Amino acid sequence: LRLHHTSYNAPFSSGTHIPHTSTPIPPTPRVPHQLTVAITCPHYSSFPTPTRPDPTPVKTRFHSVKPGLHRAPKTNQCRISTWRTRVGEGTGIQGCFLVYITTSRDSPSLLTLHTPPRRGKINKMARNALCSVSAFRVLAMLLLLLRPTAAAAHDYRDALRKSILFFEGQRSGKLPADQRLRWRRDSAMHDGATAGVDLSGGYYDAGDNIKFGFPMAFTTTMLAWSVIDFEKSLGTELGNALKAVRWGTDYLLKATAKIGSGVVFVQVGDPYSDHNCWERPEDMDTLRTVFKIDGSHPGSDVAGETAAALAAASIVFRSRDPSYSSMLLNRAVAVFQFADRHRGAYSNSLRRAVCPFYCDVNGYQDELLWAAAWLHKASRRRQYREYIVKNEVVLRAGDTINEFGWDNKHAGINVLVSKEVLMGRANYFGSFKQNADEFICSTLPGISHAQVQYSPGGLIFKAGGSNMQHVTSLSFLLLAYSNYLSHANKVVPCGETTATPALLKHLAKRQVDYILGDNPLGMSYMVGYGARYPQRIHHRASSLPSVAAHPAHIGCKAGSQYYFSPNPNPNVLVGAVVGGPTNNTDSFPDSRPFFQQSEPTTYINAPLVGLLAFFSAHY
Repeated sequence: LRLHHTSYNAPFSSGTHIPHTSTPIPPTPRVPHQLTVAITCPHYSSFPTPTRPDPTPVKTRFHSVKPGLHRAPKTNQCRISTWRTRVGEGTGIQGCFLVYITTSRDSPSLLTLHTPPRRGKINKMARNALCSVSAFRVLAMLLLLLRPTAAAAHDYRDALRKSILFFEGQRSGKLPADQRLRWRRDSAMHDGATAGVDLSGGYYDAGDNIKFGFPMAFTTTMLAWSVIDFEKSLGTELGNALKAVRWGTDYLLKATAKIGSGVVFVQVGDPYSDHNCWERPEDMDTLRTVFKIDGSHPGSDVAGETAAALAAASIVFRSRDPSYSSMLLNRAVAVFQFADRHRGAYSNSLRRAVCPFYCDVNGYQDELLWAAAWLHKASRRRQYREYIVKNEVVLRAGDTINEFGWDNKHAGINVLVSKEVLMGRANYFGSFKQNADEFICSTLPGISHAQVQYSPGGLIFKAGGSNMQHVTSLSFLLLAYSNYLSHANKVVPCGETTATPALLKHLAKRQVDYILGDNPLGMSYMVGYGARYPQRIHHRASSLPSVAAHPAHIGCKAGSQYYFSPNPNPNVLVGAVVGGPTNNTDSFPDSRPFFQQSEPTTYINAPLVGLLAFFSAHY
């Protein structure tokens, strides 16, 4: 890799290409596979009229730094910076470099690509690989993604600790003695009593007091996957991560205790009654209706996700608690058989109880494949491999391959199964790898795709509310797949652009950094992390006085004054990541009524645990 230093002193305007006047500079020792992008500009006494250049150019400064944005001193209206970013191993980028010029502190006016003269095969490869139009678009977008407002290094270990601590604030039931968020108390101790079962425990999904089984199961699956893939990176937080997984699986075992009779309990609480009140979970007097699925009222989606969660968790506890692990796997097998035998969407069976809250819009087919994939990974039984191969087309594994979340598992299925292919153990899953590669290409910035777009500040966004759920889930897949590719020494060809493991890690890290404060607002979207974070999140327990501070009961409508209060929430729900900016505008209303932006959810945080574990160990 050659780094170039460009100097010039001629007048220029936006769109001007700088002539080749570069001299090679030796690369920084022991920093392989990196490209230094130099931002330079001449002195101007006024902008934007480029008629009075100072004949002395501003020198570009090169530093030995970690990947990311590093600012050098400003000169008048110009900015001098050096960006070092990994652009991928083995892509033949030698000989090319970018020059990015700003004519103000915030507005780019020129992004030029320059290649040295043709000198043999290597430089020809460089021009073909880096200097094509599509590659240029991708790298241009990457430069914009590298323009955070807050350039300070993040404490990923602190963010990891807090992201796991958040789950303790979502606990339902009898709280353990080692509960760390002390402002929470026992709640919903008699859940399930009306159905003659014990359904205490589990997680409240978000800022209300309902226990929705579908998103809770997905949360548990993603917490387990985070531990499976990033156990060594969790460090001292591994114990807390295991507790978070087990709090979910203990409840799912209760919810599936009657699977022998063909019954799975999938929800506790009437959402209309609950959403009509603003109450602490400790004060709940709303309806705690129990909802179930059975052979006559199927729910392959929620049952399939539950089976996936139990199977994934069985891997987590295999060596730590073999008997518990076996119980989880055996229950996963039984629940999957039930889901596959009685096919149908639970929203068709339960209707108003789950819609429009967690209505299955995508269909139940993906959850069946998802569950089979996790059962194959957990058990290595041939029957699940054959099921996946046989049902790949029938259950539409190739549909909406760029979606991943509590309702849609397609991208996750393809990434998870592709690991088998990349490890050289299952070539019969080759089509899943093709789907995974297509997913990767669809997420690259600069490549137009209707389903995966980026905000002006560089955040992945999709239509609808609670956008951070897409950010964390898709970023998790980018990171996981980058690791699978690294182990196999592979890259993903995306037309004229190559997605390397290093590039995918960088894209995932950029999303995490946005959440932690590198965004146009300069604020963290994780409560309790950084100097600025959301103060008025849409969360009943956080916004109402704690039981310790206000022992008296606060009734259904009495809590409304706290809902509408302009004051910050009295209880800090440390680690909670809220829904995030409004669509693609990078703006954020720090207000409880704007629940799509200000409400945290467990399935936003669960994938983030794996991301933060990796970055805390490697950056």
